[in-house]
Amino acid sequence: MKNLKIKKPKEKLISCAWILGAILIMYIFKIPCLIKWIFGIECPGCGITRAYVSLFQLDLMQAFQYNRVFWVVPICFLFYLFDGQLFKRKWVNIALEGSMYLLLILNWIFFKL
Repeated sequence: MKNLKIKKPKEKLISCAWILGAILIMYIFKIPCLIKWIFGIECPGCGITRAYVSLFQLDLMQAFQYNRVFWVVPICFLFYLFDGQLFKRKWVNIALEGSMYLLLILNWIFFKL
């Protein structure tokens, strides 16, 4: 990894806190996934909140059962915080980010639909 520096760190951390807060509120009040509620099918992210709750309870197997690719979320946050420049070479960043999104879609196609 290259020397990472967050551009506009205060704004980015505040936006991350808002997103995490919204997810927490949805979990606490049991607000369903809007895509599942409207269209009747699970979205690629369905189960990620429950997966992290299981992970925090040290139940890794249950976390993977809820959503097999829950682990990409922290990496996506890092890409956001560092403007998509985690590695020195641009193609490595593009390949990693693209493969994460591809894994989300493949997981959705094979295990959620």
